[in-house]
Amino acid sequence: MRSGKIAESVLKRSVLKLIETSRKEVIKGAGIGVDCAFLSWEDSGSMFASATETVSLPIRNPAYLAVMAAANNLAASGASAIAVSLSITLPPDAEEAVLKELMNQAEECCKKLGIQIAGGHTEVSSAVNVPVVTATAMGKAERASMQQENRADEMDVVISKWIGMEGTALIAGEKEAELAKRYPIRLIHDAQEMEGYLSVASEAAIALKSGVYAMHDVRSGGIFGALWELSRRLGVGLYIDLKKIPVKQETIEVCEFYHLNPYELLSGGALIMVTSDGGRLVRMLEAEGIPAAIIGNTNKSNDKIIVNQDETRYLEPAGPDEILKLSFI
Repeated sequence: MRSGKIAESVLKRSVLKLIETSRKEVIKGAGIGVDCAFLSWEDSGSMFASATETVSLPIRNPAYLAVMAAANNLAASGASAIAVSLSITLPPDAEEAVLKELMNQAEECCKKLGIQIAGGHTEVSSAVNVPVVTATAMGKAERASMQQENRADEMDVVISKWIGMEGTALIAGEKEAELAKRYPIRLIHDAQEMEGYLSVASEAAIALKSGVYAMHDVRSGGIFGALWELSRRLGVGLYIDLKKIPVKQETIEVCEFYHLNPYELLSGGALIMVTSDGGRLVRMLEAEGIPAAIIGNTNKSNDKIIVNQDETRYLEPAGPDEILKLSFI
């Protein structure tokens, strides 16, 4: 199979079809575009939520990014992260200092998010040649925070901050010397500092207060992949204006240097929100210092259309993330 996300057809055929619903406590489980599971007990008004992310790239901060991504999955599903469980698999040649560094990264992210490491597993295996970090974030959500995901047509599609931030920060951190041959060091450092904007917890909380209909955090496969997943999850069509999708100049420069598509680049830190009043939500977010923009709308069709001035294209299922085109070894 190809690197990156498993193809939707394979996911349906070899994963989702094999999962049986056997527990009444599982309110919401695995599905296309579903990143967070919810469990509930009859005597509680809250639901237990969990989400898992794995980072297997040979980069300097995999544990930080894994914890952040898992926590973002919860936030985008209307839940609040409380704790995280880590699974770390190291190659045989890894020194103990590598494990300590990974734990320091995870702890740094936890402190930033106000959560704690509650357990996990570590092992050494010849099956891997770089550290592989899996983070499972755990938290809770009130039943009232869950939206009924039907009849979502004719709504605004809003996105927070900018696309491509995670990929841009990652590349700028790993490839600083290479990028410095063309770009000013200030631009490269600005790109690296995008790592400080990767949490979507704040905008998710504001969106919930506004009565948002649905949310989806943008990550692997970029904005195009996230839009596809969201539209499949809600059963709606999309009309998206490419020019309205916010992207920083640093991302454009980095993608141009490595011939990457910024719209299909790792985009942790951006949150898609579907709402009946996008203008109101944008104003609420901006009042709290969070940039946001309406990039299009949902509709009753099955078409997922991206418009760029006079050019129209149709979204397709997400392929491998653009970050996988680069070597970090």
